[in-house]
Amino acid sequence: MTVQGMATLGLSVREIVDGYRQRRFSPVEIARLYIAQVEKAEPACKAWVCYDAEKYLAAARETEKRLMAGTPARALEGVPVGVKDIINTAEFPTQMGSPLWEGFTPGNDARVVFHAKRAGALVPGKTVTAEFAVHTLGKTENPHDRLRNPGTSSSGSAAAIATGMAPVTLGTQTAGSIVRPASYCGVYGMKPSFGLIPRTGMLKTTDSLDTVGFFVGCLEDAARVFDVLRVHGRDYPLSDAALTDPARQTKPAGRPWKVALAKTHTWPEAADYAREAFLGWARKLAGTAGIEVAEAELPESLERIHEVHATVYDRALAYYFQEEFKNAALVSPIMNDLIRHGNAISREDYWRAMADQLAMARAMDDFFTTSGCDVLVSLSTAGHAPLRDEPEPRDPALIWTATHLPVISAPVFASPAGLPFGVQLAARRYNDPLLLKFAAELGAAGLLPEKTNPLHQTQ
Repeated sequence: MTVQGMATLGLSVREIVDGYRQRRFSPVEIARLYIAQVEKAEPACKAWVCYDAEKYLAAARETEKRLMAGTPARALEGVPVGVKDIINTAEFPTQMGSPLWEGFTPGNDARVVFHAKRAGALVPGKTVTAEFAVHTLGKTENPHDRLRNPGTSSSGSAAAIATGMAPVTLGTQTAGSIVRPASYCGVYGMKPSFGLIPRTGMLKTTDSLDTVGFFVGCLEDAARVFDVLRVHGRDYPLSDAALTDPARQTKPAGRPWKVALAKTHTWPEAADYAREAFLGWARKLAGTAGIEVAEAELPESLERIHEVHATVYDRALAYYFQEEFKNAALVSPIMNDLIRHGNAISREDYWRAMADQLAMARAMDDFFTTSGCDVLVSLSTAGHAPLRDEPEPRDPALIWTATHLPVISAPVFASPAGLPFGVQLAARRYNDPLLLKFAAELGAAGLLPEKTNPLHQTQ
């Protein structure tokens, strides 16, 4: 295959890197294809805060020189990776969706960006975030319906994948800010276990919740990107012990996968079509050889988790955004309200909520160890994307964030209106490799799509 006969839409990271190794095309040729796709899709989608085609081409030329000189291709060699605009990058400003930070240039790379670049990734630009990664939408439009919510906080990162403008983008999740954009835009999103991808060099909103993750268009890329971005080694003793434990990361030979079907207390709030689609998919899952499905009996304490999350979240926002609150005229009404609410929360109530969150996280760890299940499955969102001015219904995404579980949102469903929404796979904290193996097996069985179907532009 020649580069002239290819489209960037649908290329996996493996296909890109293997193409370089086999000299079927070059990093500069791939860069030009992605730049052309951005020129085509971005005017309608508005996924990027800033995008510098010349910087991207210059970096691709340097990559090409190294490869031509015989340097081995790395895991993300010459792969463009979009970075959510709350994560520092040396080449671009980090403006956090706020006029108060317009033009702010940190001059350094966040640790996660450093990890990506060390694996050969190229950063062509920054993707749109909600203001301070909270609730107020940025300019990004949902690629499937411009009147609908693209998923708030990490919306630009998800939309860039959905329109084929990048094969990998970085996002963050404090409630549902990876899962919801992935679900609403019809792409893959992964929120790893809390703490596995370093948060150094990025906006902080909530210490016990903020998690770095990513979006991809191809299921097979999730494992590669996760391994590049996560922490490694004995300097991280808890995660290293779990991640290198074969008993935790490998299903016993001859035993079927044990899957817990989790409706959660948000089940009544999901749309009828979403519940029907999820249960129909679960029946296919149960009918697949080597998989056992049973309805989960979740800890009762989780029914309070949205209230506990709100206490922890709002108090933390009030603490970290004291200076911004002094310029309330340049802060959105939603953010101002959250800060006011946070300021009214007592220290005692905050610490009580923190203790409750920790207890719920431990309860979910106990759930996995006592139930014997390998993974659980739930809806990603309550259905397809709501209209831009409608509230987002409660969904399970926040539950697994607050309990520190690794999750993957997969683009499995379409609503009666033809709009996407996802299924969410979760596992015990630090069992991310096991979760990725399960997802790969579902892909091989045809229960998850191997690739998403990128759109050229918004409708």
